[in-house]
Amino acid sequence: RNIIAAYTPDASERILITSHWDSRPWCDADPDSTLHRNTPVMAANDGASGVAVIIELARLLKELKPAVGIDFVCFDLEDCGAPYWGTGDDEGRDWCLGSRHWAEQASTAGYRARYGILLDMVGDANATFLREYFSQQYAPDVVNRVWAAANRLGYGNFFVNANGGGITDDHLAINNAGIPCIDIIDQRMDSPTGFCPQWHTTDDTMTHIDRRT
Repeated sequence: RNIIAAYTPDASERILITSHWDSRPWCDADPDSTLHRNTPVMAANDGASGVAVIIELARLLKELKPAVGIDFVCFDLEDCGAPYWGTGDDEGRDWCLGSRHWAEQASTAGYRARYGILLDMVGDANATFLREYFSQQYAPDVVNRVWAAANRLGYGNFFVNANGGGITDDHLAINNAGIPCIDIIDQRMDSPTGFCPQWHTTDDTMTHIDRRT
């Protein structure tokens, strides 16, 4: 079930802001392998943090009064890819099912947005948002605008001016639907997983969420 809300739904000019609201059913990256099969991820960062930003943005709209319409979409089944001990799809087609479904419906309905922003793992302490590879391929102007705005506001320590890797994430389906969309996602290039240590473990809890991020 995707969760969709619209601000000024009659406005022709629109911006899309998204996250995923599901959590991974298996903590298959946890150091304790006895937990892998039967323990889900709490997902304070990997899922809930992006939704929290969306809820706060929605709350602020009465004050901000943007001149465009804004569509918020929380995708289901982003984190449903086969567990690491199982046999998955080599091309990653078992991930991001909610956004693929939404993109098919949006294309059929002729939905358009000026651009989109995906928020994924945006609450962790010491987060580093690198310029994600596919975002730069599909929507370089949006990447440049967001990173420039972050630096103007003094958040260059979070929005690092460096290239990151390519992430299989919900923005791919949005871009394939013809809407330029970027992925703001915490990447750690010095980490074995490419993400924060709590990623897909039982340690993805509120303990590691930092309100400054």
